[in-house]
Amino acid sequence: MRRIKLPINTKIIAKLFIMSILLLLLFGMLIYKRIIIINYPSDSNYPVRGVDVSNYQGEINWDKLADQNIDFVFIKATEGSKYKDKQFYVNWDGASRTKLIFGAYHFFSFDSSGITQAENYIDSVPLTKGMLPPVVDIEFYGDKERNIPDKAETTKELTLLLDKLYEHYGVKPIIYATLKSYNLYIKGAFSEYLLWIRNVYYNPQLDLRGKWTFWQYTDRAVLEGYKGSEKYIDMNVYAGKIEELESLRINTD
Repeated sequence: MRRIKLPINTKIIAKLFIMSILLLLLFGMLIYKRIIIINYPSDSNYPVRGVDVSNYQGEINWDKLADQNIDFVFIKATEGSKYKDKQFYVNWDGASRTKLIFGAYHFFSFDSSGITQAENYIDSVPLTKGMLPPVVDIEFYGDKERNIPDKAETTKELTLLLDKLYEHYGVKPIIYATLKSYNLYIKGAFSEYLLWIRNVYYNPQLDLRGKWTFWQYTDRAVLEGYKGSEKYIDMNVYAGKIEELESLRINTD
């Protein structure tokens, strides 16, 4: 039998090719903008979940928030040597009245002393039975990503901050870092501290297997129970079981 040769419509092929490219670009943009979350951690692998909040979430209904499949919360307390989050005390009291395992974090400043930053946190966060260890969040702000702060100076001030928090609360703090700040300042220098890593693009098991304890996987979640200037809320998972997370709580007895 003779094969029938079908005419090739080059215009249709060109249109299909262009449409495919546009769809790929659109999909890529949605991932980059974090409208589509491709790294969502499975409930079976990471059943222990939590959020972190600040004044941007505004007034929080803690009973409602706690009833949405979350187990823990980190609350912003301070930043640098002087700033205190205006919602901290209300949030701290509200979270402590729920089933949530709670802790407080400090946003590290590259522009002030580690000692005075620690004093700001200690002055703001009461040593509370059952709280999680203090968290120090080190990430770039303003023009710091373009003008990278000196590694030696940053390491020195961060060490002073961590040491003073350890002295006061009796436990080593947790370090929160982005991939960039981790690679620049934390990797190889602070391995004795628990790591809370931010990676909104892929599972940190790919490059930090066994090195992280908390993982912030998105800053684009939407839950019920808060009303502030920010409609989104950060979501996190814990690397272990709920009993292991419970064991991190500070016992003041």
